[in-house]
Amino acid sequence: MTRVLFVCVGNTGRSMMAERLFREKAGERHEARSAGVVPGIAPEPTVLEALRELGVDASDHVPKRLDDDAIVWAEVVVETCNVGCTVVSGKRYEQWNIEDPYGRPLEEVRAIRDQIANRVGALATELQSPNPGG
Repeated sequence: MTRVLFVCVGNTGRSMMAERLFREKAGERHEARSAGVVPGIAPEPTVLEALRELGVDASDHVPKRLDDDAIVWAEVVVETCNVGCTVVSGKRYEQWNIEDPYGRPLEEVRAIRDQIANRVGALATELQSPNPGG
């Protein structure tokens, strides 16, 4: 089982979507959390709607602050944007540079959601391989 931490600025859009979609894809095989450098107050409504369209309910999401404990917990840290996480030796880091869904119309958020879904699907599949990341 691999522990994956998805990070963005506010933990109200990209990282939250990645966490929820990864959980759907990976099931019980891996764990996922998300956090933000400057967490917002609540998830973006259009992000919640875009996830609902796929049958994913994220209405219970509470944005969390990225801290040392979260990074220590993770084996894989995925920056969904360019936030500059603290680098800890022995962890795998990925930089996805996904566009921010904040304030965007649902049509654009769907495209962002689909991009994230493709990436988390590939990550979950890779982590299932006998030699992940190598």
